[in-house]
Amino acid sequence: QSLPPGCRSSPPTASSKPPQMQNPNGTILQLYHSGRLSAALHAFQSLPSSPAPAPLSAATYAALVAACSRLRSLCQGRLVHHHLIASPDAGLAGNTVLNNHLITMYGRCAAPDSARLVFDEMPAKNPVSWASVIAAHAQNRRSTDALVLFSSMLRAGTAPDQFVLGSAVRACAELGDVVVGRQVHAQSMKSDTGSDLIVQNALVTMYSKSGFVGDGFSLFTRMREKDLISWGSIIAGFAQQGCEMEALQIFREMIAEGLHHPNQFHLGSVFRACGVLDSLEYGEQIHSLSVKYRLDCNSYAGCSLSDMYARCKKLESARKVFYGIDAPDLVSWNSIINACSVEGLLSEAMVLFSDMRDSGLRPDGITVRGLLCACAGCDALQPGRLIHSYLFKVGLDGDVSVCNSLLSMYARCMDFSSAMDVFHETRDRDVVTWNSILTACVLHQHLEVVFELFNLLQRSVPSLDGISLNNVLSASAELGYLEMVKQVHAYTFKVGLVNDTMLSNGLIDTYAKCGSLDDAAKHFEMMGTNCDVFSWSSLIVGYAQSGYARKALDLFARMRNLGIKPNHVTFVGVLTACSRVGFVDEGCYYYSIMEPEHGILPTREHCSCVIDLLARAGRLTEAAKFVDQMPFEPDIVMWKTLLAASKTHNDVEMGKRAAEGVLNIDPSHSAAYVLLCNIYAASGDWNEFARLKKAMRSSGVKKSPGKSWVKLKGELKVFIVEDRSHPESEEIYTMLDIVGMEMIKAGYVPKLPCQYTSFDHTNSDLSDEDMSMEYG
Repeated sequence: QSLPPGCRSSPPTASSKPPQMQNPNGTILQLYHSGRLSAALHAFQSLPSSPAPAPLSAATYAALVAACSRLRSLCQGRLVHHHLIASPDAGLAGNTVLNNHLITMYGRCAAPDSARLVFDEMPAKNPVSWASVIAAHAQNRRSTDALVLFSSMLRAGTAPDQFVLGSAVRACAELGDVVVGRQVHAQSMKSDTGSDLIVQNALVTMYSKSGFVGDGFSLFTRMREKDLISWGSIIAGFAQQGCEMEALQIFREMIAEGLHHPNQFHLGSVFRACGVLDSLEYGEQIHSLSVKYRLDCNSYAGCSLSDMYARCKKLESARKVFYGIDAPDLVSWNSIINACSVEGLLSEAMVLFSDMRDSGLRPDGITVRGLLCACAGCDALQPGRLIHSYLFKVGLDGDVSVCNSLLSMYARCMDFSSAMDVFHETRDRDVVTWNSILTACVLHQHLEVVFELFNLLQRSVPSLDGISLNNVLSASAELGYLEMVKQVHAYTFKVGLVNDTMLSNGLIDTYAKCGSLDDAAKHFEMMGTNCDVFSWSSLIVGYAQSGYARKALDLFARMRNLGIKPNHVTFVGVLTACSRVGFVDEGCYYYSIMEPEHGILPTREHCSCVIDLLARAGRLTEAAKFVDQMPFEPDIVMWKTLLAASKTHNDVEMGKRAAEGVLNIDPSHSAAYVLLCNIYAASGDWNEFARLKKAMRSSGVKKSPGKSWVKLKGELKVFIVEDRSHPESEEIYTMLDIVGMEMIKAGYVPKLPCQYTSFDHTNSDLSDEDMSMEYG
C-alpha cells in the first residue's frame, strides 16, 4: 500500500516477519478489545499490500481508527484512512459511522482541516457527524469555525444534542463572546438538553471565563446535579476573576458536602487564591488535604502550591514542595525560578536555571525574563551578560518581551550604553520597549535623550500611553522644562488621556516643580472628584517647596475636612511647608500626630524635614538631639541639612560633626568639604581651612561644576561653569559681564566668599593657591 506524505513504515525483516494472519479481522479486533492498541495497529501494518489491500470489515476499521484516536497517532490514522479508501468494498468509504470515527480521530489528533474535509465529502450526515466536526474545531481552538458550523447545522434543520451545545459554548468561552454564548444558552433551554450536565458545565465555564462569574454562579446554584467539573469550573472562575475569597468558600462547601474528592485542578485554583490573598494558614490546611489525596507531588497542584508559598514569603517551603514534585514541568521550573528572582536570590535562581537545562527542558521566554528581573545593581551585571549570551544562543533575542526585560536589566545594573544598544537592536519595538528606554534615560539622568526619543516615539506609534508621558514629565520636572509640560498636557486632550488620574497627578507635580503653581492648581480643580490622595499630596508638596506654606497648610486642612486620608507624601509636604516659613511648633505637632492619628510610621524623609525645620530656626542642639533619637541611622541628606544650617548660624562644632557624618558616608563628597571650608573661613580658622583644602587635594576631591541649559530654536543648549567650548562663548561671557554690571548698578551687592582682611599669613600654611579656591 502507498503511504500518505510524512508517514513512513519499515517493512518487517525476514527474521521478524510475522506469519500470515488467517483471520486479520478477528486478530485486530481481539487485540483492540484487550487494550493492546499499538499491537492492533502493528498487526494492521503487517497486512500484505499487494496485489491488493487485504479486505477488512467496517468493525475492524472502526477499531483501528479508534485506536489511532486514543493514541493520538495522526500518522497511523492517515494510513488507516488511506487503506479504507483503497478498500475493494466501495461502500465502506461512504459509511457514515466510519466517517464519524475518522472526524473524531482527526479532531483528537489536532488536524481539524482533515476532519472538515472528511465531513464535507460525506454523502450522508447525521447528528453525530455534526457533533464530531464541531467538536474537532472547538477543541483545537478553531472557535470561529466551530460556531459557523453550529450555525450551518441549525439552518440545515438538525437539532443539536448536548455534545454539540457543549462544544458551541466552549467555542464562545474561548472567544470571550458572551452575546453568542447567551444565544446558545437560550437554544439549549428550548431543547431537552438545557438541563444536561455537559451543557451546564460548559455554560458555567463560559460565563466565568468571560468575566460574568455572577451569571455562572447563578447557574451553578440552580444545577440539580453537580460533578467535579461543575465545582472546578466555578472555583476556577472566581479565582481567575479576582474573587479569591468566594473561590475558597465554594471549595470549602465542596469538601463539606463530601460527595467529591478534589483533584489537582481544584487544588491549583485554591492554592492560587491563597497566594493572592497571602493566606498562609488556609494554604497550609489545603496543603495537608493535598497530601491526604496524594496530589502534592502532582506537577499542576505542586506548581500552584510552590507558587503559593513563594507569594506568602515562605521560600523554603516553596523549595521543599518543588523538589517533591515527581516530574516538574516547564511551568513548575519557571515558578520556582521566578520565586527566587522576586526575592533577589540571583545565585540560587541561576543554579535552578542550570538544573532545569540539565533535566532536558528547554527554557522559554518566561524563564529568561524571571532571571533578568533578579539582576539589579552593578554586582548583577556579569550574570545578566551571561543570560544575554544564552538567549542570543538559543534565539530568544528576537522575542520583544525578552528584549524589554534585557533592556530594563541593563538599566538597573547601571549600564546605560548596553541598554541603548539593546533598544537599537530590538526589531519589533512595542510600547513597553519605548517606556523601558525612557525610564532608563530618566534613571540615569540622560534627560536630553528623553526628549529626542519622545519625538521619535510620536512618529513610531499611533498614540502614547500614560507611562510614556509620565517619563517625559519626570524629565521635564528635572530640567524645569515648562514648554514641554504644556505640550504633554495638550497631547493628553488630543489622545483622550485627560481623565487618566495617574497622568493628571504627574502634570500637577511637574507644573509645581517647574514653578507654575497656577497651572498646577488649575489642573487640580479641573480634576474634581477624580482627585485622589496623590493629587492632593502633589499640590501640597508643590506649594510647600515654593514657599507658599499657608496655602499648603490650608489645602491640607481642606483635604482632611473632606475625609481624604493623607499618606506619607502628604506629611512630607506639610512638614516642608512648616520648615520653609519657620512654623516650628506647627511642624512638630504634625509630626507628632502622624502615627497615632493616621497610622503613618515616620520615614527618613519625615525625619529629614523635622531636622530641616529645627535647623533653619537655629535650634541646632534640638536638631542634633532628634538625630540621636531617631530609630535609624542618619543618612547623608540629614547631615548635609545640619551642615548647611551650621554654616548659616556659624556653629563650628556642629558643622564639624555634620561634615564628618557626610564624609563617613561619602568621602568624596565635595559639597561637604566646601561647606566646612566656608565655616572655617567665616570663623577665621585659617589653619583648619588650609588643612581641609590639602585633604581635598590629596583625596582628589573636586567641586562639581554647575550646569544650566536653554532651548533655542528647538535645540537644547547646555552650559557648564567656565566652559568655553561653545563657538559663541566670547559673546556669551561678554553678555554675562554686561548683565553683572547692570545688576550692580541696580543696587545688588555680591557676597564675597570670605573676608581676608583679618587673616594673618604668618600663623598659617595656607598657600596662594588655597587663597584663590572657589569654595562658595
